[in-house]
Amino acid sequence: MTIEEKVEQVEALFDRLEIEITAFKSDTHLFCNAGCGKCCSTPNIDASPLEFLPWAFHLFLNGKAEETLTLLNQVTTKNCFLYRPLSVLERHNGSCSNYRYRGLICRLFGYAANTDKYGKLRLATCKIIKEQQQKNFNAAEEAIIKGKYVPVFTDYYMQLAQIDLRMGVIILPINEALKIAIEEVLHYYAYRPFPDGLGNIA
Repeated sequence: MTIEEKVEQVEALFDRLEIEITAFKSDTHLFCNAGCGKCCSTPNIDASPLEFLPWAFHLFLNGKAEETLTLLNQVTTKNCFLYRPLSVLERHNGSCSNYRYRGLICRLFGYAANTDKYGKLRLATCKIIKEQQQKNFNAAEEAIIKGKYVPVFTDYYMQLAQIDLRMGVIILPINEALKIAIEEVLHYYAYRPFPDGLGNIA
């Protein structure tokens, strides 16, 4: 399977998830506060390289893959490279610098469920939503217990791994995952024709 085909399949998976999450948010009335980046500003977020392959491919097509890889190699913090806080003092407020190409973990958190030790689905969301939207959160949890559909982390990561087992099952600190995604694209095109007849833009 080519890099382009893998990117298309990952993006198709994200599109399906977006439809499911939009429906879930509409039914439960849960939402993220505007400008809140608390979950993004948390260090030690883990992800797979495959979920950032569309981002890496986008960088490559725009001639920014090698430059971005150099910047990533200089990063000393464990916080996500893509997150942009409003300021040093307001690190919990900010946004993703490349929201369209955010990873699977970024898409799932807040509106998807994990299975607890008793086999029950539990909504994985932030403390802010749990406390500030307590009524809607409790109602959503109750609806899930009664069988309401909710995206599940393990289901989506299994679907991701089916696209590329090698890149899909490895879970790394997010900045390491970003680096490997870029390296994967660069290595792939090192000895292959560039996509869509592009010249050497890297």
